[in-house]
Amino acid sequence: MSVIGNLIDLILHLDKYLNVIIQNYGIWTYVLIFLIIFCETGLVITPFLPGDSILFATGALASIGSLNLFTLFVVFYLSAVIGDTVNYHIGQKIGTKILEKEDVKYINKEYLKKSHSFYEKHGSMTIVVGRFIPIIC
Repeated sequence: MSVIGNLIDLILHLDKYLNVIIQNYGIWTYVLIFLIIFCETGLVITPFLPGDSILFATGALASIGSLNLFTLFVVFYLSAVIGDTVNYHIGQKIGTKILEKEDVKYINKEYLKKSHSFYEKHGSMTIVVGRFIPIIC
């Protein structure tokens, strides 16, 4: 398998390789976890990263003492908040430009209108609910 293929396999199945990564890289594991969660929440093109499975895998490893639970809380909190903030600013910067265009290839304007109407009806709680239950919004 190619280097890129191995890297993709590692990223998509990080929960399987996490114990080996901890043994080989120690504290740098937290940096890797931060980067993956940040990219999943902060970069528009990387929602496929395994953030949810990393939560469970690192929790299991913290329960046996391989990772520090408090450090994980800090890493997850900071990476998610900073990632969401970056994603918000990306949307703020290019979102209105996309809405002004007539035909955008991968964006359904009808869905955007429905989402906007839902937000207008239910207010800022939509953002909180949408973060945890995205299929509703």
